[in-house]
Amino acid sequence: MGNDTMAQPDASVVQVLRDIANRLRIQSIKATCAANSGHLTSCCSAAEIMSVLFFHTMKYKQTEPAHPDNDRFILSKGHAAPVLSAIWAEMGSISDSDLLSLRKLNCDLEGHPTPRLPFVDVATGSLGQGLGAACGIAYTGKYFDKASYRVFCLLGDGESAEGSVWEALAFASHYSLDNLVAVFEVNRLGQSGTTPLEHCTDIHQIRLEAFGWNTYIVDGHDVEALCQAFCQASQVKNKPTAIVAKTSKGQDIPDIEDAENWHGKPVPKDAADAVIKVIESQIQTNSKLTAKPPVENSPQVNIHGIEMTCVPDYKIGDTIATRNACGLALAKLGYANERVIVLDGDTKNSTFSEIFRKEHPERFIECFTAEQNMVSVALGCATRDRNIAFVSTFAAFLTQAFDQIRMGAISQTNINLIGSHCGLAVGEEGPFQVALEDLAMFRSIPSCTVFYPSDATSTEHAVYLAAQTKGMCFIRTSQLETAVIYSPQEKFEIGQAKVIRQSVNDQVTVIGAGVTLHEALRAAENLSQEDIFIRVIDPFTIKPLDADTIISNAKATGGRLITVEDHYREGGIGEAVCAAVSQEPDILVHQMAVSAVPQSGKPSEFLDMFGISARHIVAAVKHALLNKGT
Repeated sequence: MGNDTMAQPDASVVQVLRDIANRLRIQSIKATCAANSGHLTSCCSAAEIMSVLFFHTMKYKQTEPAHPDNDRFILSKGHAAPVLSAIWAEMGSISDSDLLSLRKLNCDLEGHPTPRLPFVDVATGSLGQGLGAACGIAYTGKYFDKASYRVFCLLGDGESAEGSVWEALAFASHYSLDNLVAVFEVNRLGQSGTTPLEHCTDIHQIRLEAFGWNTYIVDGHDVEALCQAFCQASQVKNKPTAIVAKTSKGQDIPDIEDAENWHGKPVPKDAADAVIKVIESQIQTNSKLTAKPPVENSPQVNIHGIEMTCVPDYKIGDTIATRNACGLALAKLGYANERVIVLDGDTKNSTFSEIFRKEHPERFIECFTAEQNMVSVALGCATRDRNIAFVSTFAAFLTQAFDQIRMGAISQTNINLIGSHCGLAVGEEGPFQVALEDLAMFRSIPSCTVFYPSDATSTEHAVYLAAQTKGMCFIRTSQLETAVIYSPQEKFEIGQAKVIRQSVNDQVTVIGAGVTLHEALRAAENLSQEDIFIRVIDPFTIKPLDADTIISNAKATGGRLITVEDHYREGGIGEAVCAAVSQEPDILVHQMAVSAVPQSGKPSEFLDMFGISARHIVAAVKHALLNKGT
């Protein structure tokens, strides 16, 4: 059978949609029973919504789930993953044996959706994040692709307590994302008890309308009402639509429907067959429905093969802050590929992303002071390789979005995050803006490349390399103006450090990055006046770290190695270096790092106060020589 989004289905189609919903329940019961775990009741409450969305409302190619013109679906209430898998089993894309391997090792049908599955765009399950990603996909569809595909996001009422949901609601309304529909499934029950509003759908409606959303209340188990609501949503212009669907958790399961303490639990195996028979008795047809094909009007996009067509325009000795150089590099990169986009959180005049905004205004997304949503939007923008996304804000503020960043790694995303104003240089503002934990945060993220450029030239290279790199990237930039130390012709590679000062007489190797690299160079100059020579290394990337270069140079300088960083000791450069040389018994590492929470003060005072200035590096070198002999 075919279907038409713009028309109400006839009685026969309505019955098939009901039957599909019940088959989805049965498949969810079987899968969770086989796994002996899983969120069955959350699947059952969403069955009619999923049936109507995938077999009546959405337009897509079933055989090409990742096709760029397909309508998109984000399961924000990710614990209901079995019902999403059941959808694709209903289409014949997943076998029954695969469904029964739910949550088993080496099976891609995990407890929550993963992008290893071709029909999943972003990982969900850490609640409150799906709508932000849906916003990014919808923004791309409306403003970048200018295409017909629409975006649907299913949320649970429990997760709507998350502040990130309301950040996303404000974003979607501000940018008039009329191609976005959010379904708030109100089933009354959370994990450990009832939700705050229980079944008070009118309060949900009032709140959503206050955020500027067109809103409908429906019975989430009424197929005809759902079809009508989705049809009405497709006619609305300049506003996103929210559908508040009242449902029952565990719908149609005797003694479990709308009952507490069944969250995350399957039906007992000895009762499963009886429950399945009850649901089967409601099924009247074996008919199938086929999704209507999408309108194919997305532009062809190529985000690969970016090259630096001209060298950086800096001379050795010029002084410029790396945050400024980063803004200039982004604007330059914008000319290399028309799908480079930049998102900022109301810091563009400090991060210098305003340079990109001025030169490429149609590709700049102002996300305002909502860092969690900004990262989620970037994740959505980057799905299906539609954009090369850069997120720009103060490094300290990215800590607010750590969960979104962590989920980005699970999503196998390629977004790039730029953290400016790192370290003690922001000291006059006080410690709340001082980023001293960001390296530890991003080093802990799997498959994340961590750049720490130390001058304008290396910063520009970091931006271009990040644009070409698979996986998440973090670029750490500084507020202080520092000298350009690399020529325009210098080559940079990920995982390749630079030995920028060396001689045959070197007795100690010092590793610094950002402002501390410049302090190390000053220390080297001061020490040379006393005929003490040190080797200075710029790691360029903290992850991956160039262990070979560090080890070989440390051995060449008597095993004496000093790390100095504008970061807390925990998780920073020093610990990365210690791990890299841990199998080398003749290398001794002395770590110099920020040792306590700072207060307001001048940056030059801070570097000295916390023992990471040139003066302290000189003292550390002399101490190292005294301890091990010359």
